[in-house]
Amino acid sequence: MNWHHGPMVAFDLETTSADPETARIVTASLVRIDPMQGSVDTEHHLADPGVEIPAEATAIHGVTTEQARAEGEYLPDVVLGLCGALETAMDAGQPLVAYNASFDFTVLARELDRIDAPAMVPFPVVDPYVIDKHVDRYRPGRRTLGAACAHYGVRLDQAHDSDSDALAAARLAWTLASRCPEIGEKSLPDLHAAQVGWYREQQLGLADYFARQGKTEPVNTEWPVRVWKAAVA
Repeated sequence: MNWHHGPMVAFDLETTSADPETARIVTASLVRIDPMQGSVDTEHHLADPGVEIPAEATAIHGVTTEQARAEGEYLPDVVLGLCGALETAMDAGQPLVAYNASFDFTVLARELDRIDAPAMVPFPVVDPYVIDKHVDRYRPGRRTLGAACAHYGVRLDQAHDSDSDALAAARLAWTLASRCPEIGEKSLPDLHAAQVGWYREQQLGLADYFARQGKTEPVNTEWPVRVWKAAVA
């Protein structure tokens, strides 16, 4: 049985910032899917990030500082609970699905650093963002989750809602695996390793593009978690 026919756990965060080195978690969702059983189970958390939520972040995900402070869970508890659930899935050999996994897992890693908790090494990870850029590398246009879902005909109920985004990422992973034998027929360890190489290749290509534009933008090549901010000359 190919990996996408079995259970998977999709993961998504909404945060205070687009910088994974400094972003704090505002909402977090784990969606457990079993395609063979047709079951979907969602675990949702609203956290108090302990800092002000900028207006531009609220405009994206809809959560205000006041709401997070009044209704949010204690952030370290959310972080440890998420890691425990993800580790349970890993122990069961289930893939962790995240769209643009380098962002979400780096945010989670930095949150663990802040509370001096042991690092978590996510494995195996399935990232439809990396896979899509590999299998259809020359497609023009944006590569956001919404754009990818529209391209592949995948349902996305509400963009930037962590429940909806996580479920859409799982649907997108299943669709890519079903349509592309190169993806669906790989073992999960082999697919994880392939994505490490694909992501690095994609980021080096981005660095080359920046260089040709006369820019020296920092480009991260680590996937699925940044070891540290990586700059490619």
